[in-house]
Amino acid sequence: MSDEQAVDVYPSMTVVKEQENERSDKIEPLQLGKRLKEIRVALGLTLEEASKRTGLARSTLSKIENEQISPTFQAMQKLASGLEIDIPQLFAPPKQIKATGRRDVTLKEAGKPHPTTTYEHELLATQLTNKKMMPFKSRVRARHFDDYPDWIRHDGEEFLLILEGSVLFYTEFYEPVTLNEGDSVYYDANMGHMLTSVSDEDALILWVTAS
Repeated sequence: MSDEQAVDVYPSMTVVKEQENERSDKIEPLQLGKRLKEIRVALGLTLEEASKRTGLARSTLSKIENEQISPTFQAMQKLASGLEIDIPQLFAPPKQIKATGRRDVTLKEAGKPHPTTTYEHELLATQLTNKKMMPFKSRVRARHFDDYPDWIRHDGEEFLLILEGSVLFYTEFYEPVTLNEGDSVYYDANMGHMLTSVSDEDALILWVTAS
């Protein structure tokens, strides 16, 4: 077989090898030290604080972060335990955070009104779609537990901040609690809940619902 024929017989092998080389060039080597430092910084820990939590010497942590030494499996167990993470997190590449540029300004009293029999809602940030949070202000019109036909329940978690007045916050698993101006509560919205105003004026609250 001539050299010219050999080139014709095996062109695909050459292409495959070139593609494999291109892929291998794009694979970044694991930088365990860099990953460890990113985790420590994200937790707001100094090397000294991380040393106390993991039981590893500060100098050892510094050498690991600077890729001067590789941690033993026992050291990785101490890192995972002290930093309260799973060992696989030490090997996972950091997530790339990209700004979406989403923004929605709602001027005072310029939200979308949504009245009900028990609340007078003002929906905020209504121009944005597919929000991860739903913020809104509400004037609590309800004055008695019996003003509600049933518990309010919905998916997600909810944060509640009292802006004006006072409310009595009912939940199906806890005793009612009085919340005054400046008080707040975070709770599972799947749990039955409701509010009644107990101040002279109807209370004004800020609600943030997260799915």
